Amino acid sequence: MNQETVQLLTDYYAAFNRQDMDAFLALLTDDVIHDINQSGREVGKQAFSQFMDRMNAHYREEIVNISITTNQTGDRAAVEFTVLGEYLSTDEGLPEAVGQKYNLPAGAFFTIRDGQVARVTNYYNLEDWIAQVSG
Repeated sequence: MNQETVQLLTDYYAAFNRQDMDAFLALLTDDVIHDINQSGREVGKQAFSQFMDRMNAHYREEIVNISITTNQTGDRAAVEFTVLGEYLSTDEGLPEAVGQKYNLPAGAFFTIRDGQVARVTNYYNLEDWIAQVSG
């Protein structure tokens, strides 16, 4: 494992958990690629920032049980984790929000360039999440 990449991703999730978007976004390249779970691809730090603004308006989430694996050179990584969340306000096209709590296993794949996140691809089971907030 590459310790610099492990530290980068540890810092990435710590900033996310603190809701410190300045520190979080500082860990991304300007041309970061963001592959959104079961959705499209966005490119650039500005697009990622807007995505996070929308997410933070609708959800309060904490990432726990983080397990980071890297290749030897540290330019690729996979992270497995659990999302502990609360659905704060209704997101377009999804069930109505009434403060439902959820516990969702998830994962992410990263490309690292020059000590920053150049690509992140997130995966979780949307049907599981919908079942948790609907029932």
